[in-house]
Amino acid sequence: QVQLAESGGGSAQSGGSLTLSCAISGLAYIGACVSWFRQSPGKEREGVGVLYLGGGGTKYADSVKGRFVISRDKALKTLQLQMNNLKPEDSAMYYCAAATVTYSGDCWGRLSSTDFPHRGKGTQVTVSS
Repeated sequence: QVQLAESGGGSAQSGGSLTLSCAISGLAYIGACVSWFRQSPGKEREGVGVLYLGGGGTKYADSVKGRFVISRDKALKTLQLQMNNLKPEDSAMYYCAAATVTYSGDCWGRLSSTDFPHRGKGTQVTVSS
């Protein structure tokens, strides 16, 4: 059974940084696509970034490109989201998620669809101006 649990959310000033962590268990390394997405009240879910574990590549939403970085430890126990130069519009509930895919394109496509069968309960990020 795949389980994910986020931590590290909180408050930050505009221009500041936060690091989110996601503890992962039960996920098979081969063919795994892991992701961070976010959602604010009244807004649609937005994919932040995806990481394809089969090849190690990443893809990010244009809104966070150059500011956010997804990484994972070698044992695949923890997924991290380093968020720099935060903006008030980054305020949202952030979720880590996972899916099993057969090729990298399927992982990249899930950045926009946010179609992941496994996800955590989320952690709140609030950025003030």
